[in-house]
Amino acid sequence: MKLVRPILFAWILFFGNQYILKAQSTTLTTSSFFADTGIVQTTIITDIKKLRSTRNKPVWIPAGIILKENDTSAISENISLRMRGHMRRSICDNATIELNFNTQLSPRLSGLKKMKLVGGCKSNIFDEELLLKEYLVYKMYNVLTPLSFKVRLLRITYIDSKKKVGTYTQYAFLVEDISDVAKRNGYINKKTGIFRTEQTDRLHISSVSIFEYMIGNTDWSVTARHNIRLVVPANDTLVKPLAIPYDFDYSGIVNAPYAVPNEEFTTIKSVRERLYRGFPRTMDELRPIIKNYQEKKKEILHVIANCYMLSGREKKDMIRYVEDFYDIIDKESGVKRNFSDNGRLF
Repeated sequence: MKLVRPILFAWILFFGNQYILKAQSTTLTTSSFFADTGIVQTTIITDIKKLRSTRNKPVWIPAGIILKENDTSAISENISLRMRGHMRRSICDNATIELNFNTQLSPRLSGLKKMKLVGGCKSNIFDEELLLKEYLVYKMYNVLTPLSFKVRLLRITYIDSKKKVGTYTQYAFLVEDISDVAKRNGYINKKTGIFRTEQTDRLHISSVSIFEYMIGNTDWSVTARHNIRLVVPANDTLVKPLAIPYDFDYSGIVNAPYAVPNEEFTTIKSVRERLYRGFPRTMDELRPIIKNYQEKKKEILHVIANCYMLSGREKKDMIRYVEDFYDIIDKESGVKRNFSDNGRLF
């Protein structure tokens, strides 16, 4: 693998001593990395045109990375990266990227292992705002349950090592690996097996389905393992698995221009229209779930309102979309109509 260390070294010299690595030997861990909520100032140096050219057949390519978590230290090491994802990879310049920190040239970052990096579809402010909205959806779900993917916001400057693509800076976020989500909750990743929705934990999938309804997302499937991961307790792998949702760019609350409902959902014409894709539940089953959502309302809205990076217009739109959901669940008739009387039959 060709190294990018000369590029890293030249870049560090150019920007001065503020980015020189402080003499430390501690390996960064995922638990400490995601425990911090500060924005990580980041630089990625790689062959950007080559990376984009591999969107149809992703391959690992070398990259230099500089992570600056605070005002006093930075970590500069060599990693590898590749394109990943499906739809975004086909329509976006900056599709989702997988970063491999676990290399011989990244001793301090090796503890981060492999993680998904979600960036803006294009290199403009509009797509950056879409990115920030999806980041907030992850944070909203963190409020509702610890059995969820943690995310960490980065401000990344992308430098093309071949100098064929102009340098640009944009927000992106790293997504916790499923193995770490499972481990910190006492579970393990259920990699194998085909499970229908009703073969998973009933109470948990009911709450997941209502969350997807809240954000206006129909782009998920338990059976196909599409935007869903399954976990089981580490001490009892034979019980019904629990579903963990991710990838929310097709949700109505994000409202990406490329997001359209699957043609099988004939009752909605836009992702902004909500459709409950869970199965019907009794009111006795629904009440404790709805109570959790009601108790977390203030905190969920605070997640949105407190995001200073997002424009006031977009924050107001997200808040209004969430409040529309609460208008529904605050009335027992709304809960009954949407989640008890209606729902999937098969």
